[in-house]
Formats: sequence, structure tokens, C-alpha cells
Amino acid sequence: MQIKRTASGCVTELLATSPVNRHRPAVDVLFDSAAAVIGKQAVAVILTGMGKDGAQGMLRMRQAGARTFGQDEASCVVYGMPREAFLVGAVEEQYPLEDLSRKVLQATSR
Repeated sequence: MQIKRTASGCVTELLATSPVNRHRPAVDVLFDSAAAVIGKQAVAVILTGMGKDGAQGMLRMRQAGARTFGQDEASCVVYGMPREAFLVGAVEEQYPLEDLSRKVLQATSR
């Protein structure tokens, strides 16, 4: 899945491509497109999950100027995906699940 800019705004598009990180849709593909299309206007959140899908894409979003948040270890069922994103420097800040929506709203209201 990727974000694509159209004449009427941004839309998501489901791609029929090979899996990335063994997944289709893959978070890395979505985050890469957000970095390219939305850049510093984007906000990314990575939540509990196994594996590393999303870590590199989130890093590219952060490098493009996006705000990036991860779920903290204490509130995760599986601290896999948020951990990998944190380890590569993709996560700007970590919060418990119950605080993430407030942080996203604050980031998008600036």
C-alpha cells in the first residue's frame, strides 16, 4: 500500500507487488511513500507487533522531517516493531498506548 498524490488530494493505493519484509501490504512501503509524498507534514506511529517492518520506512519519514512516535515497551503486547524502529533512530518519542492519540493530535495541530 502506498500514498499517492492526485488532483483531489492524497489517496492510498494497494499495490500488487512482491512482499517486502515478507508482508504485503508492508509498513515500509507505506512509510516510504509518506516520506516522499507528504514529507514534513506527516506523522507516523508504530505500534506493538513482531518483526522489523516499518523501521526503515519510519526512519526515512523522520529524515524527511515527519514527526515519529512509537509505542513504549511497557504497553506493548510484543515490543518488536517499535523496538526495531527505536533502535535505528526512527522513533522520535515513545509513549504508552493510551497517550499516543493525544500526542498525534498535538503534532497535527501545530
